Amino acid sequence: MNDRLRAPAALQRRRIAVFLLVAFGVSWATALVIWVTGALTDSPELAEGITLATVLLPTAYMFGPALGNVAARLATGEGWERHRLSPDFDGTVWTYAAAWVAPAVLTVVGGALYFAAFPGQFDPTMAAFRAQVASMGVGIDPWLLAAIQILSALTIAPIINGLFAFGEEFGWRAYLLPKLAPLGRRRAIVLTGVVWGIWHWPILAMGYNYGFAYPGFPWTGMLAFLAFTVGAGTFLAVLTEREGSVWPASVGHGAINAIAGVAVLFVAGQPNSLLGPTPVGLLAALPWLVVAAWLLRE
Repeated sequence: MNDRLRAPAALQRRRIAVFLLVAFGVSWATALVIWVTGALTDSPELAEGITLATVLLPTAYMFGPALGNVAARLATGEGWERHRLSPDFDGTVWTYAAAWVAPAVLTVVGGALYFAAFPGQFDPTMAAFRAQVASMGVGIDPWLLAAIQILSALTIAPIINGLFAFGEEFGWRAYLLPKLAPLGRRRAIVLTGVVWGIWHWPILAMGYNYGFAYPGFPWTGMLAFLAFTVGAGTFLAVLTEREGSVWPASVGHGAINAIAGVAVLFVAGQPNSLLGPTPVGLLAALPWLVVAAWLLRE
């Protein structure tokens, strides 16, 4: 593990246990609240277009890992010496550039792989998206709307989304990853990705990312998601390694969330969500896994 993470020499089981208990406890308790109040599909509306679920997911759920970080430090007397909150831009411009740009490249390649496997689902005219925009009565040309969405994903959205992604990255990459470092670099990175994926399971069971209409729901979706979190998690872990800070991973995570849905604009019909075209599908996740294998070669 890179020295910039200043990882402990031995496995600190008590601190890891407290972190996981709080991270999973807060987030899964939030998922329970969402489920008993209508889940993701029938969540009560708090204001026009805003439901309880859309409020709780990016706040209480996503910040469970960050709270786990804080709780573990307070409960075990760890202190804040190795908080990994300080950005260090000295010679790491390329780290931030990779965080910003690589998710878009890998997402496009993954989407292309999916459409190559299912060419009948690729619609360059975006007919389904244009019909959706028309049904909503939005007075903006669908092509312009798509261009704005893509431009935003490549410019400002990684920063905005990164503020919410910080809640996860301050836990997974800034705290758990260094704590698992005594297991060895590869094991620590892969295990962190697996834990990150399992943490999503309650909302996947409510149709998040994959919906409901796929074989083996929800178990196959839970397993498929691990391929993505190990691949993308390796990328985010290496960003954290090289910077010694949570911020490149937060930006990278924000960039992933910003660009993830771009391929959906070009889908005709009902896609096979377990395979793509978003990065969480097994086919679309292949570029992430290839990059992960390359990053873990050392």
